[in-house]
Amino acid sequence: MSTIETTLTDMGITLPDAPAPAANYVPFVQSGHQVWVSGQISQGPDGLMIGKLGDGVDIETGAAAAKACAISLLAQLKKACDGDLDRLVRVVKLVGMVNSTPDFTDQPRVINGASDFLVAALGDKGRHARSAVGVASLPMGVMVEIEAVFEIA
Repeated sequence: MSTIETTLTDMGITLPDAPAPAANYVPFVQSGHQVWVSGQISQGPDGLMIGKLGDGVDIETGAAAAKACAISLLAQLKKACDGDLDRLVRVVKLVGMVNSTPDFTDQPRVINGASDFLVAALGDKGRHARSAVGVASLPMGVMVEIEAVFEIA
């Protein structure tokens, strides 16, 4: 087990199997030392995390959905690294999309759920550049979708 996975286990996190793509695309692409992971939607052990921020979904619930996306991102990264997460050099960039009403403006606080988790799990390797945007809808009505760029050794 990698050092990163040991830390995750200590946090009570077990990475799921990397979700398979739902259409004609690949879950990640490696280009040189970078791994570009396709958008991961918010889903947990009980299924899809559905809802719209600003319409009955609070920021804490949205942040939990963002954390779930980050866990799926790490699952994809593990697959890209042939099972060895210790190849991670750093998280380079997250792009977080939040299913929200037009008047909801706390998208950054929602995506903090992913950012805070990655820093807690990865330390300085988890610090990243980021975008957090609101969108009118997301696939299957999920709350959050996040894509990422990682640097690996």
